[in-house]
Amino acid sequence: MASPNRIVVLAGGISHERDVSLRSGRRVADSLAEHGITVELRDPDASLLSALRENRPDVVWPALHGASGEDGALRGLLDFLGVPYVGSRADAARLAWDKPTAKVIVARAGVSTPASITLPRSAFRELGANSVLESIADDLPIPVVVKPAQGGSAQGVTLVEDAADLPRAMVDAYTYWDVALIEQKIIGTEIAVGIIDTGDGPVALPAVEIEPLSGVYSFEARYNAGETRFYTPARMDAAIAERAAAAAVKAHVALGLRHISRVDMIVDAAGTPWFLEANVLPGLTETSLIPQALEAAGHDLGWVYSALADAAIAESR
Repeated sequence: MASPNRIVVLAGGISHERDVSLRSGRRVADSLAEHGITVELRDPDASLLSALRENRPDVVWPALHGASGEDGALRGLLDFLGVPYVGSRADAARLAWDKPTAKVIVARAGVSTPASITLPRSAFRELGANSVLESIADDLPIPVVVKPAQGGSAQGVTLVEDAADLPRAMVDAYTYWDVALIEQKIIGTEIAVGIIDTGDGPVALPAVEIEPLSGVYSFEARYNAGETRFYTPARMDAAIAERAAAAAVKAHVALGLRHISRVDMIVDAAGTPWFLEANVLPGLTETSLIPQALEAAGHDLGWVYSALADAAIAESR
């Protein structure tokens, strides 16, 4: 299939992850341009939909992180306009964007996921913070990870190793979303497995092992060069790597994802991969994990990004 002539890459938006999105969008646009494709990089605004109607591109690449690009709303509008786009459909994006929902779906597919409890801000307030947290501690002993039920780039995420720090962690999570997820901390190796599907079925890329120097893979550790060591492929036995890859593909399929995703997991001492979350629009910046995995697999970024655009066009016909 011939590559598309014109791609509109959407980057920026108004979410907390705007700066990361701009970096991802620029990297995608540059890779496509180097592959000989005409690319328009634009920040979505009130003129976007009319511009797409009047000057319809071959395909849209939504490089929008956070709610503006990953909660399914924009994808639903693109479906309504009949404009092909790279990435998961709106319904699948909504499922993956909500972490508690994604955990339930993936667990039902047979992939392990840490024990957790989902707590809306209203319940935390109405039932009394101390009472709620004391009850949770009985079933989810410290350490735990507290995170917003929706969101990305580790914003609002806290590793709690002392029960006295739990109330503060809840407040931090609620800063980003009205529902918090309190999750058992699995001790092990943190990995991310990228999934690529250019039309022949989902394929797992080499797992990326994540070793933040601070011990926590925070927002700063993700996007500031030198604060995290990455090993691609991950330093694990081949059999465990295959198990992790299979679990990632199973999660991708269970959630109904398409084209590109990243599944974040912890592999424990027994070699069991534990699903944490799935990203329908993983970061594609110079320090992001998908580009590292693609390069480790010997893929040219421009070729892969163009092939994903081809797949989006083919599926729209």
